Amino acid sequence: MIRHDIASDDGTKLAVFDAGPQTAPPILLIHGWSQHHLSWAHQLGSPLAQQFRLIAPDLRGHGASDKPDTAEAYDHSKPWAADVASIIAALQLDRPVLVGWSMVGWVVQDYLRYFGADTITGVMLVGSSITTGALAPADAQDRRSADPDVVAAGMYSDNQAENLSATVAFVEACFAEPPKPHDLAYMVGFNMLVPPHIRAACRKRDEDYRPLWASLDLPTSVVWGVRERLCVPPLMQELRQHIPSAQVLAYNNCGHAPFWEDPQRVNTDLARFAMTCQQEAA
Repeated sequence: MIRHDIASDDGTKLAVFDAGPQTAPPILLIHGWSQHHLSWAHQLGSPLAQQFRLIAPDLRGHGASDKPDTAEAYDHSKPWAADVASIIAALQLDRPVLVGWSMVGWVVQDYLRYFGADTITGVMLVGSSITTGALAPADAQDRRSADPDVVAAGMYSDNQAENLSATVAFVEACFAEPPKPHDLAYMVGFNMLVPPHIRAACRKRDEDYRPLWASLDLPTSVVWGVRERLCVPPLMQELRQHIPSAQVLAYNNCGHAPFWEDPQRVNTDLARFAMTCQQEAA
């Protein structure tokens, strides 16, 4: 796997990891809130990386990427959109498929908001939504706020014991069944690379992408774990309503991390979707 260091518009240096044949159709895999490019370990190390060029960045504030200190580097659409555009341009990606997990479904939509859909062939949203924060449906807000492991308030704390405890609970909440001890330790480890104030600035956004989708005609696939605790059913119902053309793939035995819980199926579904997007763009 190749590492690239790519500067975004504001000078933030992004660590971007590149697996697979350089001439293969590109897929940009973008991890979720407080996560890491290694969230995609079961894709980067699979036969999927022989068929496609897989690009997996560490987001700003995460992993090996730069961590600007101000909230303004994270709390609105523009920096996230510019990061995706900078990666596509620097690596000369020819109309990639964008895959965004959880919060980064918002980042994908930030990119579409600022740069449109002409430079990509399709979007796959994994456990994500088209509204966020105070703009999400009231019943979704109520369900999430009643689950302290999902609220994860301790992950914003500078008290390391409180922070670590909340991070463990949050990672466990991403799975339908308890993850293996090694997997839990691995994921908690890379979650802890994100400073608490950056976690807060990234996550506490109020966004409404519904008007964006009204103007888009773009192949879209949605992967959703039926046993979700984060992307709760009202969010999925809203997405179905406003993106009626989206292909929704329900994973009955998964929670918020189906690419880790059922990687073989996700890899198969992603390969099929990416090939369809390539054929439609040809």
